[in-house]
Amino acid sequence: MSKTDALVDVADEAAVAAPPHPPERRPTVRPVHLALAATAVLAAVLALTGIGWLNRPAVAAWQTVCLAITVQALPFLLLGTVLSGAINAFVPADLFTRILPRRPALAVPVAGVAGAVLPGCECASVPVATSLIRRGVTPAAAFAFLLSAPAINPIVLAATAVAFPGNPAMVAARLLASLLTSAAMGWLWLWLGREEWLRRDVRHTGHQPGHSRWTEFRLGFRHDFLQAGGFLVLGAMAAATFNVAVPRSVLDTFSGSPWLSVLFLAGLAVLLAVCSEADAFVAASLTGFSPTARLAFMVVGPMVDLKLIALQAGTFGRGFALRFSSATTLVAVVASVLIGGALL
Repeated sequence: MSKTDALVDVADEAAVAAPPHPPERRPTVRPVHLALAATAVLAAVLALTGIGWLNRPAVAAWQTVCLAITVQALPFLLLGTVLSGAINAFVPADLFTRILPRRPALAVPVAGVAGAVLPGCECASVPVATSLIRRGVTPAAAFAFLLSAPAINPIVLAATAVAFPGNPAMVAARLLASLLTSAAMGWLWLWLGREEWLRRDVRHTGHQPGHSRWTEFRLGFRHDFLQAGGFLVLGAMAAATFNVAVPRSVLDTFSGSPWLSVLFLAGLAVLLAVCSEADAFVAASLTGFSPTARLAFMVVGPMVDLKLIALQAGTFGRGFALRFSSATTLVAVVASVLIGGALL
């Protein structure tokens, strides 16, 4: 063998032994960056056009609605991210798998009922559900918890009773329709869901042996809060735009038809993005609509709205959010019609 061949063989062996180059990481656009970009664009518009038009009533109403949605949801988002970080860092990995039934089909309704223990809105349930998945809970049960927690917790049911005084059937209808929707979506995920629809960073366990739990808590809380907070701001801006752009007369157009009123209020719940602790009062004010239509508003809203879709897209991925929100809306409307027709 010649010296040249020997050098070639050595080079080939070195190339095989050398570790492959890590794939080039593409820059990702984070929700915080999107929110900052939106703020920068707004500041540029103000600089170019002046601020006199901010005194107009429509702009003032947009500012009020956007700020109200953000401020209303922010405490519950903070609660959810704190719980998420604590679950991820301090709770033993096998705790939830030991509590929930081993069979996923049975774990789904149990997780749905367990949603009553989280006193928060939909902003809090997303990061908590993420931590449950990271701790080994089957995604179907975590999604059932995600949907039920903002709709059946004691604060929401108490607010519903206050908003509809002397009408316990409305409280019972909301409870049953929300539980039915959450369980049905969990079972639907078991039947048709795929793990690859979830982002990879959602599919890992939290605490790693040898790492500081407080450091993991701090890093997990910071990541989840900034991630969810950016999408919350974007969702609030979209909801405020709808509130200002759609005239009040449009609401009266759909109230006369029973079926159209249900579909319209379900769509309105998605667009208005009212926090679940306050949506019962909004539904009670829509006196021109049927009780079933107002029930659909209260069942769909905590499970599918603009800010929740944005939060799900940022947490689980856009493909998941599109599929899951569309299916949840359909199932929630059907459950509202069935339960509302029987009780209301």
